[in-house]
Parts: sequence; C-alpha cells; structure tokens
Amino acid sequence: MGMLKNRVAMVTGAGAGIGRGIARAFAREGARVAVAEFDEASGREVADELAALGGEGLFIATDIMDLDSVRAAVAKTQAHWGGMDILVNNAYPTMKHLPAPIEQVDERRLQDSMTAGFLAVTAAMQAAFPAMQKKGYGRIVNICSLNGVNAHKHTADYNSAKEAVRAYTRTAAVEWAPHGITANIICPGAATTPFKVLSELMPEMAENLKKTSPMGYMGDPEKHIAPVAVFLASEMSTYMTGNTLFVDGGGHINGVPWSPDIE
Repeated sequence: MGMLKNRVAMVTGAGAGIGRGIARAFAREGARVAVAEFDEASGREVADELAALGGEGLFIATDIMDLDSVRAAVAKTQAHWGGMDILVNNAYPTMKHLPAPIEQVDERRLQDSMTAGFLAVTAAMQAAFPAMQKKGYGRIVNICSLNGVNAHKHTADYNSAKEAVRAYTRTAAVEWAPHGITANIICPGAATTPFKVLSELMPEMAENLKKTSPMGYMGDPEKHIAPVAVFLASEMSTYMTGNTLFVDGGGHINGVPWSPDIE
C-alpha cells in the first residue's frame, strides 16, 4: 500500500475494462487519478469510487478522436493537482469497426484507427512531457495489443496503430531517459468488454482462445493487468524502460490464434 502515494496519474479510457482496473489499483496505492473518459456516466462513476479506495478521483471528459481534447485533458489534470507523474494511454474505441480483411479496410478506417490508437497517444505524451521534464520524473505506460505482435487476421488497422505505439514508446524511452522519464508497454490478455461481446457473438472462438493460452483463461483487468501497471508506474521500475510486458497468461509464447469467421 502507498507505492503511488501523492502521485498524479491520468488514465485514458478509465471508465471500464483495463482502464478502470488500473485507475482503481492506482487509487489503492494512494494516487490521484484523472479519469479521462468519453462516456460521462461511467467516467464519473469510476472517479467517484476512487476516494473510498484510498486515492482521489477526477473525471475529465475526453474524446481520443479529438487531439485537442486529449491535450486539454492533460492540461486539466496538471492544473487540478499541480502536475502529472504518470500517464497511462489505454483508451481505444474497439467496437467502432468490426473485423474486416485488408482489402476492405479503406482510408477512412485507417485514419480513424491511427487517430485513436496512435496520434492520441503521441498527443498525450507530448503534452505531459514538459511537466515531467521539469520535475525530473515521469512514468508512461502504454497499453498495446497481442493483435499487432502476432499479426492477427482482420484487424490490420488496429494492429498497425498499436505497433506504431510500441515503436514510438521505445523511441521516447531512449530520448526521455535522461530526464528521469520511463516509457513501457503492456500487451494484455484480459476479459474486457470487447472480449465479452466476442464471447456472445462467437462463443466457440472465444473458448478456443482461452484453451490455447497456457493458463487456460483470460485475465481479469483489475486483478491481473492493473498490478503490472502499478509496478511500471512506481519507483520500483526506475531502471526499466522501453520494455513490452506480455501480461496474457503466456498467450504470446506460441501466438494465440485470432481467426474470426467474418462475412
């Protein structure tokens, strides 16, 4: 308890799933957490529940499809608490586009995915940098995906955006290390809302995904993914940067298959 006491964090997409789990875990460690969320109802709900966990919460309406909104969220976080120590880029509108083969991925879809999945991350990181540089301390945790690492079918636009984030994060790790800023990546395997939707639409495929993971199940966002984010956000990971951590029950070892039956 208290590994993040008085640290200021902003978590995008913290209204549900992995983002919510991370926000709650940060609060348990004493952090002040800005819940940067598009959905006001879920965002406010999460922000309101953080005080009871030992931290503080602040809801900030944020649209990752609008880069000015992302930059404003960073500014509001810094203004409210006088700075920012931790940035977690997690938000992505997963259900905006259904799986599709490459030949059906048009320019508009590519632009949407790169804006939400890559440009929103770069905007947040650049906006957070000056305050972190001045303080000589910063922790950046970017949530990426096994989809890109394993080149899963029918999600080429998403895969590309997430792999772009990995490259950008590694470069930031090199450039910003002299300023006391670390930048790391988590590729999770978790039972998030999209996975639950997939389980309803394609139950056989969802079961196969779980069976092909060495541990045989999908992780819980708060129980299994969030603790790793806490570690990367804390001083325990001071000598660690530019890494990709696969928090997926071992699914990355042989490559968990992703082959949705699409029409």
